[in-house]
Amino acid sequence: MKRVLIANRGEIAVRIIRACSSYGLESVAVYADPDANALHVRLADQAYALEGATALQTYLDTDKILAAARASGADAIHPGYGFLSERADFAAAVEAAGLTWIGPRPRDMELLGDKVAARRIAAQVGAPLVPGTSEPVSGVDEVKAFAAEHGYPIAIKAAFGGGGRGLKVVRQPEQAKRRFESAVSEAVSAFGRGECYVESFVDRPRHVEAQVLGDGRGRVVVVGTRDCSVQRRHQKVVEEAPAPFLTPEQHDRVCVAARDICAAVRYRSVGTVEFMLGADGRLSFLEVNTRIQVEHAVTERTTGVDLIIRQFMIAEGRGIDDLPDVVESIGHAFEFRINAEDPGRGFLPQAGQVGRFDVPGGPFVRVDAGVTAGGLVPPEFDSMIAKIIVWGTSRDEALARSRQAMKECEVDGVPTLVPFHRRILSEPGFVAQTADDFTIHTGWIENDCDWLPELVQPLPKGVERAKVAREWFEVDGKWIKLGFPAGLLASGGQAKPQPAAETAPAAPPEGAVLAPMNGVLGRWFVATGAQVEAHTNLGTLEAMKMENPLISDRSGVFAQLLPEGTAVKEGQPIATIA
Repeated sequence: MKRVLIANRGEIAVRIIRACSSYGLESVAVYADPDANALHVRLADQAYALEGATALQTYLDTDKILAAARASGADAIHPGYGFLSERADFAAAVEAAGLTWIGPRPRDMELLGDKVAARRIAAQVGAPLVPGTSEPVSGVDEVKAFAAEHGYPIAIKAAFGGGGRGLKVVRQPEQAKRRFESAVSEAVSAFGRGECYVESFVDRPRHVEAQVLGDGRGRVVVVGTRDCSVQRRHQKVVEEAPAPFLTPEQHDRVCVAARDICAAVRYRSVGTVEFMLGADGRLSFLEVNTRIQVEHAVTERTTGVDLIIRQFMIAEGRGIDDLPDVVESIGHAFEFRINAEDPGRGFLPQAGQVGRFDVPGGPFVRVDAGVTAGGLVPPEFDSMIAKIIVWGTSRDEALARSRQAMKECEVDGVPTLVPFHRRILSEPGFVAQTADDFTIHTGWIENDCDWLPELVQPLPKGVERAKVAREWFEVDGKWIKLGFPAGLLASGGQAKPQPAAETAPAAPPEGAVLAPMNGVLGRWFVATGAQVEAHTNLGTLEAMKMENPLISDRSGVFAQLLPEGTAVKEGQPIATIA
């Protein structure tokens, strides 16, 4: 290989660009219109526009990516994570075009990326499993039939893809139809395929996983374990390596099952085998992610194995002969995802321009970022802008260094998860020193975390909500309404008079329901004219690759103002409750 096209964006594209440089390869970036000035575009040796604004028009368009590879003279493609990274048909198209595919073979992805097929392989090698359907379900009736046999709660899961998208938990029969439809819709949006399967849901589990490398000839190396239990809506927020508080038997079971599942298909390249660990100590195989993971950095920090460069080596047929069967961890590391989300508002994602972007430093801190100060977080794509990885010789030392790192981290312009990370680093159930005291599980944020409302992102320093004056101003010939500290206007700010009514923006209708963010109206669950109560789920707003619920704040008669599929701006009226 000489020149690698990176079919991705953001921090993972930057990470792969740097690995290319270390390995002596040239890098080629591709970009959607909103990413024209993104960091990965600036750092790559070449960059090619994909001409479009959405993922479907750009990073999910096989023809455009292959055309960019031809135009750039690339001889290999690395898919990163997300987008086309787990699409066997894309991998096959890359190889058919005479290019090197840096990842698992298409057949590996078909066997293990298909979660239903992966469950069958796991059963064959004796890996621990909870009950689940042997094939994708055809509709909600099959979902209900499975629940009738095995009981609630159940999980509806996208058969292709990962990252928690297309995963819905059903606890009562009346939820089945809506959540099945939501899982299918989200799977199609994220992965281009809507097949879903069903399995029993383990309440309050930990999420434990093993990193693997396969040479494609039958040898599989396990490169440490991780715990990724701090999640919101099945999306990981904090990860650590190695997985803490595992018994020696649990550790061995995870490593052996991960190795055996991947060896059964003679797996090639990097992958992750995920498990649920119940409060009773019961392990259950979850899925195989046939790609590099977001959290690969904590494994690299604790094992010294550069997983991206290992992908390059395996793609060139150089194998993994120099590694032991299990690469043990040295010390402990945490990874904190810095997402453009407001944890105080239910982790609501928010696009915008990053202002201040101060990241922590020191010899034991690694920062993988996809933006810099002044960079754009587009509404069309994922909300993650950076990852901060902190290492220590022990878990306690890594926690102490993490507190300092979060103290140094300052981002403005968009809300971020930094306040959440600062707070969880003092949460007793997270910083625990024994298994009995470690109370974090995959549903902890939604069910047990009672301090999230305290984390609503504040206004800039010196500005208090009660003292913000909103006035009309003329800017470049247009009247706009701006918010200022009240004292500024009182001390001499020159506001223009209120414009005439016919030129002022129309007031929202009485009882308006406003869009909480920029996005696209997904589906309405409530018909016009229906009586609704407070806390009713009215519908969904698709933003930053996720479905976000629209919850009523009061009771009344509901009316839709805009149809499904409409692109809306934050604060725009979309419905009314009269």
